[in-house]
Amino acid sequence: MITKKIIVRTLVPALLLTSALSACGGNNEPSGNDSSSSAPEASSASAAPEAKKVTFSIGYATGDPAGKQAIADQIKAFMEANPNITIKDISEGTSSSYLDWLKTKDAVGEFPDLVEMRDTEVFLKAGKIAELPADVQSLFDSVPAIDGKVYNAPMGLNAPEGIIYSKKAYEKAGITELPKTYDEFLAAQEKLKASGVTPIVVGGKDIFHMGFWLNKFLIDDVYSKDPDWNSKRTAKQVSFTDDNVVQAMTDYKELFTKYVDKGWLSTGDNQTASILISGKAAQLFSGPWMFTQIQEADPGFEFGFYALPDREGKVNVVGLPSPAGWTLSTEADKDADKKEAITAFLKFFFSKDEYGKFLSATNTIPSTKDKPELQVSEQMQTVLDLANDASVTKSLMINQWYAKNQIPSQFRNWYYKLMQDLVVTNSDVKEYMKKADTEYDSNVAANQQ
Repeated sequence: MITKKIIVRTLVPALLLTSALSACGGNNEPSGNDSSSSAPEASSASAAPEAKKVTFSIGYATGDPAGKQAIADQIKAFMEANPNITIKDISEGTSSSYLDWLKTKDAVGEFPDLVEMRDTEVFLKAGKIAELPADVQSLFDSVPAIDGKVYNAPMGLNAPEGIIYSKKAYEKAGITELPKTYDEFLAAQEKLKASGVTPIVVGGKDIFHMGFWLNKFLIDDVYSKDPDWNSKRTAKQVSFTDDNVVQAMTDYKELFTKYVDKGWLSTGDNQTASILISGKAAQLFSGPWMFTQIQEADPGFEFGFYALPDREGKVNVVGLPSPAGWTLSTEADKDADKKEAITAFLKFFFSKDEYGKFLSATNTIPSTKDKPELQVSEQMQTVLDLANDASVTKSLMINQWYAKNQIPSQFRNWYYKLMQDLVVTNSDVKEYMKKADTEYDSNVAANQQ
């Protein structure tokens, strides 16, 4: 059974969204000197005008079904509370490349008025996004600024990822203690194989899913030791062919070759939960957003979560803040009515009750100053403990770094696909890292033109 715990008891003040009423200019005193006469009540005061009709578009990624539904529910609730405002939902149809989807929307003149932004600097340089309104900025503890300005309302903080495992599969394989080092984890994979179950399921059909495992190894061997590695790579001071990167990708290739389900390249991210629940695989490496999918698919399924340590037994996870979240387009910023409506929506989204619903549905770490009161599962409590543990090294994924450490926007997907090909073709890691260097330099040069 899933244990419930209460966390974070500070309450967010309720944010009431009401239409403004215009004040009547005249008084209600009788006209002339006849104190006995009075105008009819209906003519003595003007009726409040109807709220102005406003429409704005909203765009967001849909890789996680629980997240998509939670946002759709917020949009519906807001429009019901504000019938004068219509939100045109143009959410992404496929999550294989959210950046490419946004670029396409921009190219055809359909860039959303309010957009879930993950590549802030890309669209900032293109002049597509505007600074976040000050009264929305004030809702959050800390949001990374770019050149001193804040552009994003973070939907949540970056959450640690780790191993989501079937307790039944671990018990059957004789795994009585969670691995304390990466080598112990590999030994556990051998036990799982021997028990007759596929150790790991991967949703490689969706390119973003590749980032979970690839960044696990990059964080352990590269970013946990040198957070500025990206900027050094841009300056050609380090290389993908260096020993630390080669080791990371060698570990990745070995894991995928030996322990990952053979159909990983044709498996979608949204299929991984059902494969885990069915017993066809024992583990999944992902984040807390998967907990809801698993619990809804089978409330009785017993699973655990833990951060996978490195070879020295140290725990390194995704967890630093990054400039991402709800972002206002420059075109919407120029339209006073749209900007006011979008600001109202953001205040609604991050209000105590509504934000609490979103956090619970998506197992997201709250980003607001005033935290909603939440009930969390034992798995989510582990995530929160990791996020609050000062001994755990926090990092970002290769493409989440910003400012001087930002990589060329087109490189991430190319690199993930290269690493898929590395496994499929059983190629030499160092030779593939040479390809990565060449592509990276080419991307940097193209961006400087």
